[in-house]
Amino acid sequence: MSQPQYLQPSVLDDALAALAARRWAVLAGGTDFYAARVGRPIREAILDISHLASLRGIAPDSSGWRIGALTSWTDVLRRPLPPLFDGLKRAAREVGGVQTQNAGTVAGNLCNASPAADGVPALMGLSAEVELASTRGVRRLPLAEFITGNRTTQRQPDELVTAILLPARSERARSTFVKLGARRYLVISIAMAAVTLDAGEDGRIDFAAVAVGACSPVARRLPTLESRLIGRARNADLAELVRPADLRELSPISDVRGTAEYRREAALTLIRRALRELADE
Repeated sequence: MSQPQYLQPSVLDDALAALAARRWAVLAGGTDFYAARVGRPIREAILDISHLASLRGIAPDSSGWRIGALTSWTDVLRRPLPPLFDGLKRAAREVGGVQTQNAGTVAGNLCNASPAADGVPALMGLSAEVELASTRGVRRLPLAEFITGNRTTQRQPDELVTAILLPARSERARSTFVKLGARRYLVISIAMAAVTLDAGEDGRIDFAAVAVGACSPVARRLPTLESRLIGRARNADLAELVRPADLRELSPISDVRGTAEYRREAALTLIRRALRELADE
């Protein structure tokens, strides 16, 4: 039996040329790739992008912030960042254990497209866009459009996710992330919520994002609640504004981790907790 083809480019153009020529299974950190193939041989042609150094790092750019696709969760935790990133750092601590955080990449968490992926609601709360490159050019998609369902995305076979792009916010912007699982660490989410608030100099909210994960096939923003938060004083009791009807965007399921009803109640509690935390700051 012939061995599957393996390619490890060190230049982005070479990786894109390979993707244009044939179908590859893209390997980055490997924390999802190998786990999904335990007990069976690897038969796909493997494009290992882990040596594309240009796709790693977090830096401000002209429109906000750029997170390279190969940035690890440990990179997120160790990089000094403004309070806007506090929610993403909290999510980074929840992505498996330290070994997974060292190897797993931010873009890999998105491309895996698990409904319970910790990074997705945190980045969705930051209004993230996904940058995709191919030999045909570069395009950007809002994260909410990039992930289309359980384990499905809009990435085409000849495309590579090269970065996650975040718009600029004021120095007053804050975010947080809260998660409920069956135990404290190394657990798949029952429900999770990410909230980002930015306020004007008068202390009133002029941007609000509330995203909930593990309660739908894809993490969802809650636009009705977000619009109700706009114009409110940030130090008010914002949790009192949260209503069950705000969760109409969600479609939780019942499984071994919890019932749909329990997930809805948990999501309400997590959102209120996150809003209280940001108001207290």
